[in-house]
Amino acid sequence: MILSALLTSVGINLGLCFLFFTLYSILRKQPGNAEVYAPRLVAEGRSQQISNFNLERLLPSAGWVTRAWRPSEAELLANSGLDAVVFMRIFIFSAKVFTFAVIVGIFILLPINYMGKQLSLDLFDLPNKSLESFTISNVDDGSNRLWIHFSAVYIFTAVVCYLLYVEYDYISTKRVSYFCSSKPHPHQFTILVRSIPASSGRSYSETVESFFSEYYPATYLSHWVVRRASKLQGLIKNSKRLYRRLVNLKSANHDRERFGRAGFMGLFGQRVDLLDHYEKKLEVIEDNVRAEQSSCLGKEVGAAFVSFRTRFAAASATHMQQGVNPTQWVTEPAPDPEDVYWPFFSASFLKRWISNLVVVVACILLTVLFLIPVLIVQGLTHLEQLEIWFPFLKGLLRIAFVSQVITGYLPSLVLQLFLYVVPSIMIMFSSIQGYIAMSQIEKSACIKVLWFTIWNIFFANVLSGSALYRVEIFLEPKNIPAILAVAVPGQATFFIAYVVTSGWTSTSSELFQLSTLVFNFIKRNICRKYDDEFEVPSVPYHSEIPRILLFGLLGITYFFLAPLILPFLLVYYCLGYLIYRNQLLNVYAPKYETGGKLWPIVHDSMIFSLILMHVIAIGIFGLKKLPLASSLTVPLPILTLVFNSYCRRRFLPMFKSYSVESLLKKDKEEQNDPTVASFHERLATAYQDPALLHVGYSGNNASIIAPLLGTAEVDA
Repeated sequence: MILSALLTSVGINLGLCFLFFTLYSILRKQPGNAEVYAPRLVAEGRSQQISNFNLERLLPSAGWVTRAWRPSEAELLANSGLDAVVFMRIFIFSAKVFTFAVIVGIFILLPINYMGKQLSLDLFDLPNKSLESFTISNVDDGSNRLWIHFSAVYIFTAVVCYLLYVEYDYISTKRVSYFCSSKPHPHQFTILVRSIPASSGRSYSETVESFFSEYYPATYLSHWVVRRASKLQGLIKNSKRLYRRLVNLKSANHDRERFGRAGFMGLFGQRVDLLDHYEKKLEVIEDNVRAEQSSCLGKEVGAAFVSFRTRFAAASATHMQQGVNPTQWVTEPAPDPEDVYWPFFSASFLKRWISNLVVVVACILLTVLFLIPVLIVQGLTHLEQLEIWFPFLKGLLRIAFVSQVITGYLPSLVLQLFLYVVPSIMIMFSSIQGYIAMSQIEKSACIKVLWFTIWNIFFANVLSGSALYRVEIFLEPKNIPAILAVAVPGQATFFIAYVVTSGWTSTSSELFQLSTLVFNFIKRNICRKYDDEFEVPSVPYHSEIPRILLFGLLGITYFFLAPLILPFLLVYYCLGYLIYRNQLLNVYAPKYETGGKLWPIVHDSMIFSLILMHVIAIGIFGLKKLPLASSLTVPLPILTLVFNSYCRRRFLPMFKSYSVESLLKKDKEEQNDPTVASFHERLATAYQDPALLHVGYSGNNASIIAPLLGTAEVDA
């Protein structure tokens, strides 16, 4: 039975969640695993080493819940930045939406669906009832009870739009307040100028100096011309890799680990003392790095970071056309120095254009190829199909427990395993598109992953079967509502199991960083690598936000179709709120700050989910022989789009740039600040390519522990 399979799946996942919490509690109390659970604490030198045995350390504890709940939003803002606050506001907004949805869906719509007679099922045989008896499919055709569903769609849309408006207003206000209270940052005073025209007899640096000194004499401060350093970056990457090998050899306890073959992967070549071999090899690379650094000084690219004395001057230069030819002296806001993606500047315009075209084709191919695991997953949900594919498993598949696990739990688990590689692929695609900042790459990857997930998780599963191959039905838009109305309710069981598998389980496993734990164990105990340096991870927004928004789409879509999914989603958002507050406070550290620019993606996704719900409602009321309700639903998506247009005009400009009022107010406040002069001095070298920094290394034991490369002093 479908419902029994669902309950079995939920039970399995509850057991897994309990196991995750138990493992987490053990890990968080063992100092040896502090690097896995609390990298921020380790990096800041606050981890405590306890030598004597303590039984309490091995017992599960829920004390982390109180510590994660206690800090205020202001403390979270000071600790992790505005992006983290916006990330948590997604959970808060979603919890509000689905709290209202649970009240209406479970206590009003679900009983109406259950009391219907369309499916002719025994009302009192609950254990053997199909999940469809709890959906709108069980309501009689033409029944007046459908008007309750119609009213619920209108009311729910109004509530979601109201909460969206309140949240957009709150975050935009928070963004302005965060800017007004922030310290000076290099990117606030700097712009990126591209397509600098070449002048005979003058370098790009001289051209930039002459241009901005002439047209911005009072506000121009300094500039830094970008240089082509792709070869140098490769050398430095090799030197860092070799440096880590030296560190591992220095940390080795056995002399036999110092001797090996110098050839490919240590399998070929003459047997040598690896420590001496690597030290000599590193000295050669250092010489090559210094030589390449000297030659890079003359490899200027037609791009430069130009800094001004005030924020207002930088903003004015960004939004004004600089030259008569609009294709020259193209300006845009500069990212923070630590956020700059330097490989972009080594690519020509033609190479970037070709890369964008290749990325578009690659994304389409990936989306199409991903239909293969989707079809495999859908095959797992139908036992008769599995028996055809694997006839030798027919006896095993007919065992009740096995069939329930395979149809209720395994499909969503398999799909989730395939999805793990998608965010990394999208990051790779975005990195070759020509973005100048890592935050822009992550934002672009977030959008790619979101729409990839919506198509391959929602639409591909809903339309699996004959509808997926009958492309001609989509050529007539009037058929789309009817197709979705038939296909969407039939996948309610799968999506409920998917919420539990992908939502509850993956969110719970986030607590103890399973992948980091396994990788650290393999590295230390199998590969014998002991790195003294540990890089604090940052929140993978490009993978987490799409998952949260996909669950929001499922909840909004199934709100009036299959309300049984709503409690599972509400539990997911409440669980995610606590877990990610803990992670943001104790585990992750921000690498860059966008000022909450990810929220418009959330807003647009919710608007899309509402319109999708309206389209399905138009189709379902038509199929249920209630044409008047179907016709009266048509204005709803139009009104939603009008609301979205108003929000975009009202709030979106605040996420693109700051107002003149805010910029001038901030500049006036700092006119008499004695630290501004020293900050302006640091601006001159803030955007220096890290590859051009000085290399410091010697063969003694003291220097082997120090970083191989120095870092520029940049105001944070």
